[in-house]
Amino acid sequence: MRVAALTSHETPPEVEIQDRSTPSPGPGEAIVRVEAAALNHRDLWKLEDDDRLTADDLPFVPGGDLAGIVEETAADVSGVSEGDRVVLCPLETCGTCRFCREGPENMCENYSSYDGAFAELAVVDANRLVELPESVDIVDAAALPIAYVTAFRMLERAGTTAGDLVFVPGATGGVGVAAIQLATILGAETIGTSTDEAKLRTVESLGLDHPIHTGDPDEMRTAVAAIGDVDVTINHLGGPFTRVGLEVLRTNGAMVVCGRTAGQFPEFDARNLYFGHKRLFGSTLGTQVDLEKLVDFVERGRLDPVIAREYPLSNTARMMADMQSREMVGKLVVRPQQ
Repeated sequence: MRVAALTSHETPPEVEIQDRSTPSPGPGEAIVRVEAAALNHRDLWKLEDDDRLTADDLPFVPGGDLAGIVEETAADVSGVSEGDRVVLCPLETCGTCRFCREGPENMCENYSSYDGAFAELAVVDANRLVELPESVDIVDAAALPIAYVTAFRMLERAGTTAGDLVFVPGATGGVGVAAIQLATILGAETIGTSTDEAKLRTVESLGLDHPIHTGDPDEMRTAVAAIGDVDVTINHLGGPFTRVGLEVLRTNGAMVVCGRTAGQFPEFDARNLYFGHKRLFGSTLGTQVDLEKLVDFVERGRLDPVIAREYPLSNTARMMADMQSREMVGKLVVRPQQ
């Protein structure tokens, strides 16, 4: 089988298409023929800073989002069968800590997530496969597990409800687009920002109520304040946008942080936090139940995942470079069978 493997720490990354032996499933595992696998920023973070892969990790096959067809299962697997259309929940948990026992499972004390989706075949935990209805497109399904599940869990964590005002700085990124779409489904009013006016118009067509064309934190703060007091900030950027996201919140409002694409170490005024009785949450990925809910949203026509471009496996390096250029709105998806 072919895989797309990172072979260096360079940026943009060096990617080599390699031939590897066909895998066999171990106990509790399934082999999935990967029809679509979506790219996420966490795949690029593996080349940066504290998340950097070591020389011993290379060559490394990235990718946590995959959807495809079950090719084979171990003898002890009963939940899925050969030929099933499936999407993988990439969450990897220990199954024994208090959060695995009591939930939510994405708070597992030994949390990890799957890698290996950029391949023609993937060995996965069969219990992490969610069956896809025939009406759900397999490329759409591949877009859901990380960006959409992350955004959905963030909105849930903040207690987002109909009538809330939700602020999403960086609304044209993967999690940003997902947050706008899902907040709209929940009946919330949305504010979103971008430095790219054309991309902002695209997100406006997906339900964004208040587009703000700026990347300047001070301009952003003023523009958001003119719209109203924010109930929920969905922050996947980190950096200086953390302070802005906190300051625009109403009393007892909530900000949920899931990323650091604009900076790993944000600063904010602690007085604004405690005098405003504001709530600050960290959040990573989501649960398998969250993924099942999103598949149901797609099946019922409530959610249409945004796909920017598809690539054959041989163009995986181009796909990763395109993400770094930030030129497109929506998910970038590799098609390993092409």
